[in-house]
Formats: sequence, C-alpha cells, structure tokens
Amino acid sequence: MTQTPNSTRTHLWPLAAIALVAVLGGLLLREFLSFETLAANREALIAMRDANYAAAILGFIAFYVIIVGFSLPGATVATLTGGFLFGTFPGVLVNMVAATLGAVAIFLAARWGLGDRLAARMDASEGQVKRIKTGIDRNQWEMLFLIRLVPVVPFFVANVVPALVGVPLTRYAVSTMFGIIPGALVYTSVGAGLGDVIAAGETPDLGVIFEPHILLPILGLCLLAALPMILRVVRGGSGG
Repeated sequence: MTQTPNSTRTHLWPLAAIALVAVLGGLLLREFLSFETLAANREALIAMRDANYAAAILGFIAFYVIIVGFSLPGATVATLTGGFLFGTFPGVLVNMVAATLGAVAIFLAARWGLGDRLAARMDASEGQVKRIKTGIDRNQWEMLFLIRLVPVVPFFVANVVPALVGVPLTRYAVSTMFGIIPGALVYTSVGAGLGDVIAAGETPDLGVIFEPHILLPILGLCLLAALPMILRVVRGGSGG
C-alpha cells in the first residue's frame, strides 16, 4: 500500500518524540539521574518504600519505563536503585519487568515509524540485501539473545535494531526479558549493597560486570546462544 507524505510524517512522530526527549533528557537530566542524587535522597526513598511497598514498586516501574522508553540517561542508576530499594530479590524481577516494558515501548515506536516498511523493502529486495534479511530471519532467536547478553551492545541499539528488521513482538519481548537476566542480576546485587557503599562515602564499582568471574560466564552464554548459528554455517558449508 502506497504511503502518502502525511501518513509517513504521522508514523515518524513517535520516533521524533523519543529523539527529542532523549536529547533534552541528556542535556537537562544527566546530573539528576545519577548515583549522587540517589545517595542524597536515599532516606526519602526508603521512607516512601516503607510507607507503601506495592505503590513503591509500581511507581518505580513507571519511572524506569519512562527512562528506557525515551532513552534517557540513568538506566544503570535505575537498576541500582531497584536493588537498593527492593534487594537482589525481588529487585531483579522488578528491574527486568520495567526494563522489558520500556524496551517494548521503544520497539513499537520504531517499528510503527520505520520498521514495518523497512522490513518489507528488505523482503522485496534482491541480491545481498535479501541474503542479509534471510540470514537475520533464520537466526532471530540467537541474534536477539546475543545483543542482550553482550555487555558492550548499547541498550538503545538492542531495542531499535530488531524493530527495523521485522522481528515479531513476542519473540522480541521474550528474548529481552530472559536475555537481560545476567546484567540485571549483577547490577541489582550491586544496588542491594549500596547502603554500605553510601555510608562509607564511596561510589559503586559499575565495572564489576567486566570482572573475569562474571564476564566469563556471560561470554559462555553468548557462545551457547551463537552455537546454533555456527552449526548452521558449518552444515551449510559441508553440504556444499
């Protein structure tokens, strides 16, 4: 179906809004969404949590979804806050739900804005572009888990790229929810110990995820996720 200019502009509004809020948030909220702000307001946050635990969880999830959905700075601090307020458990579950909902929001905005049309064009194309799209479709589960597991892939990239290549929503949501478990567990556990860190006047070690005893198991999971793709390539090559 032919897209009119007005229809195209309408579809781009969600992405434009996200981009605008992300830029403004990066300029105006970077200092606010920080560990220093968390440390300065820790007693007020604990009091709010103790006054109404359920409302604190729902409010925190909403706040986290806004951060991820609009690609604002502070997602790591939000994960630490989830651990600080709710402990490693259920804090890790709260963080995973919030991060997944925020990721789904930006995924839907990207797919509605560009993803469906771009994926359709790739399907209708020939040559190298078509082969790339076919390869992506054949290995969707593996690639989705890989971009979530690899610590160096920016969360925004992992949220938007699948929308641009026609990944189904359910597959995207499931792989996001389970793929972020290692990172969420590490940073939530760091957040659960923030009380002692703040009391000592120190800052948390966010590079802990790159420590060998943590990074190596994550890389092992990456290899496990990539194994089906590797086997397909090997079998394809051996089969001529």
